[in-house]
Amino acid sequence: MNRPFWRTKSLDSLASQNNSGPELKRVFGAWQLVLLGVGVTIGAGLFSLSGVAAGQYAGPGVVLSFIIAAIACGFAGLCYAELAGMIPIAGSAYSYAYVAMGEGVAWIIGWDLFLEYTVNASAVASSWSGYCISLLRDWGITLDPRLTSSSFALVQLADGSMAHAWFNAPSILILLLVTFLLMIGVSESSRVNAMIVALKLLIIISVTAICLPHINSANFHPFIPPNTGHYGEFGFSGVMRAAGLIFFAYIGFDIVSTAAQDARNPQRDIPFGILGSLVITAIVYAIFSSVLVGVVDYHELANNANPVATVLDKIHITWFGVLVKIGIMLGYISVIYGLLLGQSRVALSMARDGLMPKIFNHLNPRTRTPIFSHSITWVASSVLAACLPINVLGEMTSIGTLLAFVIVCLGVLVLRLRAPEMPRLFRVPGGAFLVPILGILSCGSVMVSMNIATWLRLFVWLAIGVIIYFCYSRHNSKLVKEAAAENPRNQP
Repeated sequence: MNRPFWRTKSLDSLASQNNSGPELKRVFGAWQLVLLGVGVTIGAGLFSLSGVAAGQYAGPGVVLSFIIAAIACGFAGLCYAELAGMIPIAGSAYSYAYVAMGEGVAWIIGWDLFLEYTVNASAVASSWSGYCISLLRDWGITLDPRLTSSSFALVQLADGSMAHAWFNAPSILILLLVTFLLMIGVSESSRVNAMIVALKLLIIISVTAICLPHINSANFHPFIPPNTGHYGEFGFSGVMRAAGLIFFAYIGFDIVSTAAQDARNPQRDIPFGILGSLVITAIVYAIFSSVLVGVVDYHELANNANPVATVLDKIHITWFGVLVKIGIMLGYISVIYGLLLGQSRVALSMARDGLMPKIFNHLNPRTRTPIFSHSITWVASSVLAACLPINVLGEMTSIGTLLAFVIVCLGVLVLRLRAPEMPRLFRVPGGAFLVPILGILSCGSVMVSMNIATWLRLFVWLAIGVIIYFCYSRHNSKLVKEAAAENPRNQP
């Protein structure tokens, strides 16, 4: 393979190139970054896929699935924190890989992050649509089911006949709303995000407090239902399969690292935001998932995308259920907000490196936001949300995220060996190897538990990315052009 694929970028070069052109507004402090991470993380994974994961794969053992996913994320989060303290540049894992492992690996991880953020935003929008439809039904409003489900899904019409759905229209609308919110400016939208996150945490605390007296201990037995004879259907393999499905519930802390150029003091605040948001969400998930499976028998959650509504119906508090649905729908806005923000920042970093077209680096002169990047992301995420079911979107997001985490952990190992003298504001505990290796193994084990179809989707996506790299990005890379100008004989 040609040398440019492995050509690494110095930290000084990366910083100067990312600071070239129009500057983003630095508006985030440490706690605003924590709120950004918490706001993105607590969403569809808890409010929708927790029920599917419990009912189809893990039973009450879904609590263990959340803990296993949290442990894997914890190792990765520590590695993210070390690299964020060293490389306080927008672009997250893409920028880290560029310094540690070279341009080709950086492109692959950047392309993978497109999958992670875009598909996750689509999954959350699909979940938002489910709660929206449920709320409208509570108010006596029924939408045409062909406009509320993924394409070609069988739905029952008002006359009792069955038909194939057209597309999920509400998901498109919520993505458009959040895209508009991002376009008006980060300063304004970050304040809205902080209020929404506070509301979301209040909902979780309220639901937990109301449901605690209604927990039936019999619902926890057996805690891990026996395997059906098929891998991933209950038993410990089911717990691992559920961990893979809900892994994307922890996506959020890595979004913090994409906001380095929006942060006032990135070297200090980014590690704090990453670790703070991860700790808070892990505690919330463990408690909340225990309440869900304690109140409702896991069999009732198998095909349920609205487990919170089911729990509240079970304890006959319908009036509170309406308030909770409204709160969850508002809370999802903060999730989509952070994902679309992260997506645009990765695209901006890649465009400044020459690996993406320059238009992704264009900022609106008044709002200082990447209008074109937001627009393209809205189109892509809308198509996915409108056409694909949420479980497929969730699994695609999870495997893309896990791959990013593995590369970040590997990046810490590589930089500890190649550049031990580089200043590190935060160091992972246990020396140079323990945490990164545990992160690679734990994330890798969850990846192995995922089904073949999900792996095939990942390979196809990465194959498309490799083709784009060799046909466009490799020839337009600023790093390669600079090297070629210095030594014309070594042009790629």
